[in-house]
Amino acid sequence: MFTLRFDMRAPESGAPTTELYAAAIEMCAWAEKRGAIAAVLSEHHGTEDGHLPAPLLLAAAIAARTERLAIMLAAVVLPFWDPVRLAEEMSVLDIISNGRVSYALGIGHRAAEYEHFGVDLRRRGQLADAKLALLLRLLRGEPVSHQGRRIHVTPRCVTPGGPPIMLAGGSPAAAKRAARHGLGLLAQANPPGLRQLYESQCRAHGHEPGPARFPDGDAPTTVFVADDVDKAWHELGPYLLHDAMTAAAYRHGDESVASISRATSVNALRTTPGPYRIWTTEQAITQLRGDASLPLLPLCGGLPPGLAWPYLENAASAVAHADPMTQN
Repeated sequence: MFTLRFDMRAPESGAPTTELYAAAIEMCAWAEKRGAIAAVLSEHHGTEDGHLPAPLLLAAAIAARTERLAIMLAAVVLPFWDPVRLAEEMSVLDIISNGRVSYALGIGHRAAEYEHFGVDLRRRGQLADAKLALLLRLLRGEPVSHQGRRIHVTPRCVTPGGPPIMLAGGSPAAAKRAARHGLGLLAQANPPGLRQLYESQCRAHGHEPGPARFPDGDAPTTVFVADDVDKAWHELGPYLLHDAMTAAAYRHGDESVASISRATSVNALRTTPGPYRIWTTEQAITQLRGDASLPLLPLCGGLPPGLAWPYLENAASAVAHADPMTQN
């Protein structure tokens, strides 16, 4: 099994955005028949390399080209959204995908993005709580009375009660927010006691703990599968390094996020065990037979699709050799 993650970074050193977006959609259509279990889309705004700012739009395009592939948006930054408009778009996307889209909602962390939207960073927790409460009511499909006005989101979701939603974050505040609203937790960090806090807070608010995912600090978050690992590091290294350094720049002084590398050279990225790995087919098969999936970022750092496709095909080949039953 493998997952596909797309952030659509398109630095000047990478491929044009039109090629990258077309390739992302085509890769999802191709991969769902070859062992892919999910496509994961992220959200950032106003970045120098054009990080995907509209994940629901790309999700709709992917849903229209696929039939079974699950799609997860992680994380949608709730304080930037009007909850009524977001509920409408989520409802339509739920219909287009026939219930295949799930969400991890977060509060963001980049001051530049809050400035971009004219939103006060200091109020992000308060805004998230208020917007989340209204969003969850609206997604049930019933008329809602809110601040003296009647709101009715139509058409109704095909998923009863609305699509699956988790809260993203690695802080006690995120765990408490998820628990308060009876939602699952997608943790970006795994500090001592966070799982216990989440579970106890769920029960304190009358909810059974929902699905909770915590990162494994030893597991990679970006994998490529190669015939020749040395050649692959030479070919892919600059793109992976761009992704690593850009992501790390968003997290000044925050060492808790499992997907962050502090490498500043391709050699350091390769030699320091971390989130970015290039494996042989045999190594990938070993991981798969150990019940691990392959987390792929096929267009990492604006990687041109012509270079990206062979690595994606290698990953699918590893899946087929690990478990032939995954193939149609």
